[in-house]
Amino acid sequence: MTNLNSNAQSKVEINSDWKFRQTNIGEWLSATVPGTVHTDLLHNKIIEDPYYRTNEKDLQWIDKVNWEYKTTFNLNQSVLSKENIEIIFNGLDTYADVYLNDSKILSADNMFRTWKIDAKPWLKSGENELHIVFQSPINKGLELYEKFGLPLPANNDQSENGGLGENRVSVHTRKAGYHYGWDWGPRFATSGIWRPIEINAWNTAQIDNSYIVTQNIKNNTAQIAATATINSSTGGNYKLITKLDGKKVAENSALLDKGIQEIKSNFKIKNPKLWWPVGLGDAHLYTVTQELYLNNTLIDTKETKTGVRTAKLIQKEDADKSGRSFYFEVNGIPVFGKGANYIPNDLFLPRVTLEDYKTVINSAVEANMNMLRIWGGGIYENDEFYELCDEKGIMVWQDFMFACSMYPDTPELQESIKQEAIDNVQRLRNHPSIVLWCGNNEIEVAWSEYDHSRGWGGWRKSYPRAQQNKIWAAYETIFHDILPKVVASETEAIDYWKSSPSAGPEQVATYNTTSGDIHYWGVWHGLHPFSDFNNHVGRFMSEYGFQSFPEFSTVKKYTIPSDWDIESEVMAAHQRSGIGNLRIKQYMESHYKTPKDFESFLYVSQLLQAKAIKEALEVHRRRMPYCMGSLYWQLNDCWPVASWSSMDYYKNWKAQQYMAKKAFEPIHVSPKISDSKVEFYVVSDKLKSQKAVLKITAMDFNGNIISSTKNNINIQPNTSTMYHTAEMASLINEYEKQDLVVLSEVIIKNKIVSENITYFAEPKDLKLLKPEIIKTFSISKDGKTHLTLSSKTLVKDVFITVSGTSLKLSDNYFDLIPNTKKEIEIGNQSIDITAVEITTLFDSYSN
Repeated sequence: MTNLNSNAQSKVEINSDWKFRQTNIGEWLSATVPGTVHTDLLHNKIIEDPYYRTNEKDLQWIDKVNWEYKTTFNLNQSVLSKENIEIIFNGLDTYADVYLNDSKILSADNMFRTWKIDAKPWLKSGENELHIVFQSPINKGLELYEKFGLPLPANNDQSENGGLGENRVSVHTRKAGYHYGWDWGPRFATSGIWRPIEINAWNTAQIDNSYIVTQNIKNNTAQIAATATINSSTGGNYKLITKLDGKKVAENSALLDKGIQEIKSNFKIKNPKLWWPVGLGDAHLYTVTQELYLNNTLIDTKETKTGVRTAKLIQKEDADKSGRSFYFEVNGIPVFGKGANYIPNDLFLPRVTLEDYKTVINSAVEANMNMLRIWGGGIYENDEFYELCDEKGIMVWQDFMFACSMYPDTPELQESIKQEAIDNVQRLRNHPSIVLWCGNNEIEVAWSEYDHSRGWGGWRKSYPRAQQNKIWAAYETIFHDILPKVVASETEAIDYWKSSPSAGPEQVATYNTTSGDIHYWGVWHGLHPFSDFNNHVGRFMSEYGFQSFPEFSTVKKYTIPSDWDIESEVMAAHQRSGIGNLRIKQYMESHYKTPKDFESFLYVSQLLQAKAIKEALEVHRRRMPYCMGSLYWQLNDCWPVASWSSMDYYKNWKAQQYMAKKAFEPIHVSPKISDSKVEFYVVSDKLKSQKAVLKITAMDFNGNIISSTKNNINIQPNTSTMYHTAEMASLINEYEKQDLVVLSEVIIKNKIVSENITYFAEPKDLKLLKPEIIKTFSISKDGKTHLTLSSKTLVKDVFITVSGTSLKLSDNYFDLIPNTKKEIEIGNQSIDITAVEITTLFDSYSN
């Protein structure tokens, strides 16, 4: 039972003593709020772990029945006497009828909305009951589906797995699309109170909302506009004092009537500390405090953390009119976007903790990323996510929550979408990390209204023209009218991009468009060779990827030994891309020898994934500034699965994440191989030129030097430059390509800042020698354990595990150069050397 008194803070969560049950059936069971029905059933041991083996298919009944939650809370007369008492529902999933003391106060129908209800008429002194009935999202979806009467494309809605046949109902409900299944996720259409419920009691007036925006930065002075939205129940002469880090910077007076009004303030910051993307400077944050007074009495205070920065999407026509640029300019500096696409961390969203967010964001920073794209089939993330991006300097490309589907044209849905957009844009607009709002994921290119020779199968071409016009009109209303108007009205100087990918006005993005952004899936879906990443480079590569399996320790968590076969029923259930296993095998045959067993197959699949994405990342960075962004699909997982992620569900780094850390280095050496020569590029994100040495060494697998050169170079800032060309014949002399390796190094002030290892044959053709690795341990002064490895011969793809632990090492899945010591930081844990296990590519096929 939650108790409120007159001295409590203005907002108190109603988060205790909740109970739930199937509506009108059975006993009331304990519930966790925030939570979901599925996790409450799991905690009460009504169901087994939804992620274990094939349990998913036995739990599809949950989303087809109604559920109800209830709790009680106490109010004393001092709180009840306040002029205004709101109940704020920050997230109800999704169709929810809310009763307060047996009176219905709300019917919610949008998971992404914040619902504020004036609850004072229904509250009483003493005990109050809150009762919420959740209608089945599937049954309600079916009702809307049948009423609409026209099936709409929704490729990733796994309706068959949900027992609905071809009735794809997800598009009728404003709910996270991935809850209905995706090609990397299961189908669990959840219900529940997924974000906190709060009571907010206040007198006179309150600051409902605050918006702080950097209007411009000129002559070392930032012009700041601060708007406070005031909700007043008492008219009068109000005063708003604005403080920056505790120092008063503005004072404004306003005669306010009852209702909602704005007070605008303007102030300047001389020599401001700017917010920069990570790698370019500090991500400095200021605290803006707004104090509202009436007759010199402090009425309300609101604090907002934000950064001083300008951010623009630059689309400038090329000099030869062949295309337009597409890059983000922060504080007047062009920034190459380095990063990945991000999905929710779990199907059951309240299970995601602050520590989970920290792990994901810190992993992005550690992998030298500066941008994440929040994909449109998930959620508008929790505030903590964006706060961490603000603190760490991670730019955010924010999709609205629409993906791979067409949507109905009903007025009710469109009004719900408008309010959803207003809620979330207002909630998130103070975060300096957000540099773009994007209408949707892949819908424009899937429908292909601007080029009828293209489009996805089963989409536009499967409808008669009249229905095509109806469906497209709904699309235009949402993405060309409602959403851009909300962004324009609720933000200042943040750009809107109508769909990803898009080539711009009335032009469909292809793999070769020279404007806008590109999702390149020729590699993987199109079976293009990895080398084709070189042939399809756009202005901004916002999506591309390659699958792998998680490591064996993760697979063990959802399987038993009899499942340890790629084609087993359980492994198939945790591979949601229908072509997934086949694609991995097809590409693996081109690049690697057949792994000797199940565990080795998992390991080699990660090497394969890393090899594919390394090819992409390096060509994208080499093509800077023509290409100014590379965001691979995808950073993380929502459950344990074979997918395109670079970290698995348990946050273990895959080979791809370690590889990305190297490929996204601020200064990176990147060789480009052709038939007769090798070109050596150095890419720099730094804003100043730097003198360095480019060292290139060709050797055989025993470490015998074949050729070696050193070049004094001046690394140009914020671009990619070729600094050396070597003829293949002179580089390798009389050696066979499968017998040698080339080590490229950039050395600044006697320190290696980047190195790259290049082979001239596929891994399956390399004449690798049996590894004989020497291991030693040491403890540094800061108490961290270091593992040093060395070998007289080349060792390819060293994968280090420590039995019984899950560790993120400073490096892993690396090649060990002959007669060179490689030091790995393990962490603060005391490690038994006998617990360290090493797997290499040689081990994966050799018995």
